[in-house]
Amino acid sequence: MFRHAIAPTRFFTQISNDIIRHPRLSSDAKCLLTWQLSLPPGADEPLSVSAERAGIKKTAFIRAKRELKAEGYVHEWRRSGPRGRWSTTQLVSNVPLTEAEALAVRDGGSASVPPTAAPPAVGEPTRRAVGRSQEKNGENTSHPPHPLAERGALALAAVSHRDRRLRLSGRDIRSLAPLAGQWFERGATLTDLHEALTSGLPDAVRSPAGITRDRLVRKMPDPLPEPAPAPSPLRACAGGCGRMIRPVADETRCRDCRREAAEAAEAAADPHNVDGAIEATRRGMAAIREALSGGERPLRPQGWSRSGRIGPVVERANM
Repeated sequence: MFRHAIAPTRFFTQISNDIIRHPRLSSDAKCLLTWQLSLPPGADEPLSVSAERAGIKKTAFIRAKRELKAEGYVHEWRRSGPRGRWSTTQLVSNVPLTEAEALAVRDGGSASVPPTAAPPAVGEPTRRAVGRSQEKNGENTSHPPHPLAERGALALAAVSHRDRRLRLSGRDIRSLAPLAGQWFERGATLTDLHEALTSGLPDAVRSPAGITRDRLVRKMPDPLPEPAPAPSPLRACAGGCGRMIRPVADETRCRDCRREAAEAAEAAADPHNVDGAIEATRRGMAAIREALSGGERPLRPQGWSRSGRIGPVVERANM
């Protein structure tokens, strides 16, 4: 199997593999969700319109929306307006949300909605958003720039919804989201964050944003340890033993070859070592034989001459 993919540099949407490979979402459900997540910020397009543009038939659309709602990617709320007209607010998310988390996102402002998700879309009866004007939604369209900050914003919105003592505005959530994201970067869970922010709270909290920031900073988990460096590649031992070694530093020979080399060097340098002395004697004798074979002659005994007469004769070898 060969795959060739060129990463786009513009006009693309990041989709989680959890969505692409979801075992309980049909192809129509994945197509509808992907279409919604690809809409630009501020787009007000109901799910039914997206389904029509994507070529999804009515029956398939109903089934796809039911699947997305069951898995937590889509939430809907119907409300009656002041003139008796019913309107439907739809929330589309790129991560599964519980009902409480979805309500927190809806009530906490668009700052807690992941930037890859389309803003809450309005259903068929009316195209007007419920409870918030387009102008106010436009003021809160800035999103945390980092994925972990996005997760932190969702977590803060959920905590704010569950505990009324920590009611946070959309601006507070935007400001504190990077700090909450650092918790997840350091391995904390949503339960860890919730317990750290809510345990031991006084009955009355004067500044929810202030006490939340204080606890996020003061109770911040320690950073995760650095990953171990990758091991060095295997290489053949330079000592000629045929072994493969994995160097720890800059060694080129295995442990046995290094030990043998060290023992040989130590023996050669030790004057009391018998083997080393014998080897030195052999080298000295070899040097003497080589010098004699180069033309030197041994001296004759004193008292002998070339003619054989006895007498004090001294003769030196030619140099």
